[in-house]
Amino acid sequence: MTIECSVVPVTPYQQNCSIMKCAVTGKAAIVDPGGETERVLGTVEKMGAQVEKILLTHAHVDHCAAADVLRQALGVPIEGPHVDDGFWLEKLPEWCRMSGIPPAEPFTPDRWLVDGDIVTVGEIRLRVIHCPGHTPGHVVFYNAEEQLAWVGDVLFQGSIGRTDFPRGNHADLIASIRERLFPLGDAVRFIPGHGPMSTFGEERRSNPFVGDFAVAGR
Repeated sequence: MTIECSVVPVTPYQQNCSIMKCAVTGKAAIVDPGGETERVLGTVEKMGAQVEKILLTHAHVDHCAAADVLRQALGVPIEGPHVDDGFWLEKLPEWCRMSGIPPAEPFTPDRWLVDGDIVTVGEIRLRVIHCPGHTPGHVVFYNAEEQLAWVGDVLFQGSIGRTDFPRGNHADLIASIRERLFPLGDAVRFIPGHGPMSTFGEERRSNPFVGDFAVAGR
């Protein structure tokens, strides 16, 4: 396996912040750091990882509030999400107050991502898949070699992302999952933004919101 990954649930929302490490080079990325930077950095240290970038699936506060703090502390760039989530980043202070998360200032990523982009972490290659619906600028990071994806809040074990936030869209979310993720294959494992891992195959078979049987009944 070329990817080592540790998941650290952070913030009152128990958001899955991942430390993704290239087993060959030791280079690593922190995916969706929503808070609790000391715990995250402690995990980085235990893994013996050298962080070279921060990756964001989307710009909701529980996924990104600590991103700029870590960028400044580590001197590394932030990559993602898609520019359509920029309005969320502009309002970070407001959302921190509403969410009970420590204050964070607005920031701009070093690289906005678009569908089809390639992101590298050491020798790991991640394909960027734009999956709007939960937010308009949500992206998924997919590694074909390991058949592993970081899906943020698009899809969960037995559920799907909310679409009642500003510029959320339920039809877009269903299309993102059915047309952009499930075709990657049933064997693909995914790390969601909250809760346990699952596979696309399991969700296609049993997910009550987006599984084959649920869609067929519409």
